[in-house]
Amino acid sequence: MTVRIGINPLTWTNDDLPSLGADTPLEVCLSEGKQAGFSGFELGNKFPRSSEVLGPILDSHGLNLVSGWFSGRLLAHSVEEEIAAIEDHLDLLQSLGAKVMVYCEVTDCIHGDQSKPLLHRPTMDETTWIEFGRKLTELAEYTRSRGVEIAYHHHMGTVVQSEQDIDLLMQHTGEAVGLLLDTGHITYAGGNPLNLAQKHAARINHVHCKDIRASVLDDALNRNLSFLDSVLNGVFTVPGDGCVDYPAIFNVLKTCHYEGWLVVEAEQDPIIAHPLTYATLGANNLKALCQEADINLTP
Repeated sequence: MTVRIGINPLTWTNDDLPSLGADTPLEVCLSEGKQAGFSGFELGNKFPRSSEVLGPILDSHGLNLVSGWFSGRLLAHSVEEEIAAIEDHLDLLQSLGAKVMVYCEVTDCIHGDQSKPLLHRPTMDETTWIEFGRKLTELAEYTRSRGVEIAYHHHMGTVVQSEQDIDLLMQHTGEAVGLLLDTGHITYAGGNPLNLAQKHAARINHVHCKDIRASVLDDALNRNLSFLDSVLNGVFTVPGDGCVDYPAIFNVLKTCHYEGWLVVEAEQDPIIAHPLTYATLGANNLKALCQEADINLTP
């Protein structure tokens, strides 16, 4: 069992709220990420989307492409339409050696709308769940045939948010659909990341490591804040800097022989949370957690 540690550029510059880190160039993200101790990056809005351009940039920093988010719309699209929409993104990931695609259904989502509290997020009825699961499985079987597996990202403000939602997702999809375990999002949603890891260990093919500041979360829930307002208030932080029980979760990952990337994805306001400081803290904490759980870490 071996893992690698990577980071998402949200530490420096935010996709959902582009004003955060708007003036920070990609070069700073990559150089500081490498300095902090990471081996790879997920995609962000400042990354070129041509492998001929992006590949040499990553190579110059000694970094790998870990994965990249895709905003899915299977609730509105046919499988054939979704395959056509995903093709360029899939080509980029495949050509640069990424093995998983971070996929999230965003039809009617509200996580990018600062004016909408999370209580207004979309949901699905039983019939829709069955059809969505069928279509997602078909899509995942296609991407797998191309060498890239879907890692479904449960996310605040979307149709798959709660632990119950994730259970239904696993129930209604085939094994080609992998699960991205995001410790921060499931904690925010009132679920238990340890329970989730234990229940669905066999389906976990990607891990986002974000921690939660419990007092900030309590305030966000009490005031029914929007997702972006919660981010601005500092609800998320790097692993080991909040209330998530990472040692227990890493023991589960060890037991189920997880192999893949552990990615720090902890969006904060970079003016308040100095990116290099928090990136370094996140990398150091992940390395210590791997050592404690006797998980082999590949540079």
